[in-house]
Amino acid sequence: MDSAFDNLDAAGFLEIWQHFDADDNGYIEGNELDDFFRHMMKRLGPENVTDERVQKLKQRFMSAYDVTADGKLQIQELANMILPEDENFLLVFRREAPLDNSVDFMKIWRKYDVDCSGYISALELKAFLKDLFQKHLKEVSSDKLDEYTDAMMKIFDKNKDGCLDLNDLARILALQENFLLQFQMDACSKEERKKDFEKIFDHYDVSKTGALEGPEVDGFVKDMMGLVRPNLTSPELDKLKGILLRHCDVNKDGKIQKNELSLCLGVKPKLG
Repeated sequence: MDSAFDNLDAAGFLEIWQHFDADDNGYIEGNELDDFFRHMMKRLGPENVTDERVQKLKQRFMSAYDVTADGKLQIQELANMILPEDENFLLVFRREAPLDNSVDFMKIWRKYDVDCSGYISALELKAFLKDLFQKHLKEVSSDKLDEYTDAMMKIFDKNKDGCLDLNDLARILALQENFLLQFQMDACSKEERKKDFEKIFDHYDVSKTGALEGPEVDGFVKDMMGLVRPNLTSPELDKLKGILLRHCDVNKDGKIQKNELSLCLGVKPKLG
């Protein structure tokens, strides 16, 4: 294995792969292969990248995995050779179930944190993995499910207390970049702020009811606080959610109406 790949993880591998597999068909071919290996070497290795080194690396991988000699390189085949076993396992979830909305992420968190402890136990994680495989119509034996659960706990349970926190699950599910990072509410005109507010509210109002409730409030609070505290825990999120509701939920219905949120943020929403 090329030493340049030693520090590559599933997230980095998939980011590079998707840059070249634009149509997401699971393989790259032709001139894309040269560009792919050159890009990987430039990104991962401090050594000088020459055409000769690129061709050698390409030939090495193609001779090992292009079994049908069709000039195509499959994503899972390459991952099997490059990535450590634990990161290869992660790739399955990152490829099949990426999340770009913190509301959807919080729905998953609330569903599987059954005892509302603020952490995912091994049993709760097993239930999540079982549902995930069923969703993708994959048959997994009970023993294999136990094996996967144990592997996930070993990878992510940093303090070895038998539980995963909010940030661990976010990494497992490849939750995309904080939606609010694209906005600079204090650095634009009033009209621009109004337009940004509309985009923000629409993003978190997944149910399109005109009010944020349940996981929608969770997702908004997670992203809002994530701007200043990226490693927010579930108990902290619950506390901050309570504070937000006390300040913004004027009519005390347990929801945050659009006009209520606009008042909290100091933005007048567009009428109509």
